[in-house]
Amino acid sequence: MTAKDTALDYPLALLRHLRGILQALGDAEQIEDDSHALFLERYDELQEQLREEPVTSQYLGQELICQIFQRYPQIAHLVPRDLLWFFAGDCLHYMPDEEIALYQRLDERRFEAEANDEPFDWQHEKQWLLEQAQGTPH
Repeated sequence: MTAKDTALDYPLALLRHLRGILQALGDAEQIEDDSHALFLERYDELQEQLREEPVTSQYLGQELICQIFQRYPQIAHLVPRDLLWFFAGDCLHYMPDEEIALYQRLDERRFEAEANDEPFDWQHEKQWLLEQAQGTPH
């Protein structure tokens, strides 16, 4: 397993989770079948493309994540925030400034840890930063 594979494990897991939500939405027949089936095909292409070409898949990721907000507003609150940050670009329009600032601090902490060859646990650090922002003791 390469470092690239490891770095993509988490966003790919989030994409799989979101795919399950999208599938359930279609199974519940709450949306137009043909259009939804085509969207799911493109979504599956994103997952494959992300594994093969992570940099070039960013634009497709931005497009599809933004389309979820437009096409399926009833599940917008279920879109993992980490995916918005991961794909960035137009996805950031769906994040308030405070949340963007939190993710910027999280990235800074990650870069610092990498520069010092220290381990970095995204989830743990994110929780710690959230607690700091809320004034909760760690």
